[in-house]
Amino acid sequence: MSMSCILNSPIAERLAPAARVVSAGRRKLLLALALSPLAAFASSDPTVGLKRWGSGEFRRFGFLVYEAMLWAGDDPLKPPLALRLTYKRNIEGKAIAEASVKEIRNLGIADDAQLKRWGEEMVRLFPDVRLGDFIVGQHLPEGARFFFNDRLIGEVLEPAFARAFFAIWLDVKTSAPELRAALLRRSPG
Repeated sequence: MSMSCILNSPIAERLAPAARVVSAGRRKLLLALALSPLAAFASSDPTVGLKRWGSGEFRRFGFLVYEAMLWAGDDPLKPPLALRLTYKRNIEGKAIAEASVKEIRNLGIADDAQLKRWGEEMVRLFPDVRLGDFIVGQHLPEGARFFFNDRLIGEVLEPAFARAFFAIWLDVKTSAPELRAALLRRSPG
């Protein structure tokens, strides 16, 4: 049987629609695979579209705990903004969450029920960090999003949480006023 006879046979006619479906499905898959790195890249940098503001160090009992860097629009006290903490020590995620709850409590901007709920969310979100790891918190009008070493790890879509969390560094009553001043100092260029 010649090739033209096979292509014109009833079997080939029945297989043709299935081949088109497979081909269309394959095209969709290839397109999704081709675009996925672009989508991942687009969502992995929370500083895109923001200006670099200041940076500083946070020390506890003289030991360097992390370096902080702030990105924001024209007003570094309003979302959108991003705060990157690059850790200089190994710290458990649970300890990061507990310290965050303590700082928010000291600011007096949340009640016990909120603090309990937010603490549980942060324990779930924050990983253990090692020297050189970084967490970027992104403050958006609708809440907060968190990245660990450039990978999205989660979000809390609650504006009150985002305001309270970023107040740890940016509120006038922060426990680290020198760091706040350094973060709010506009970076040249």
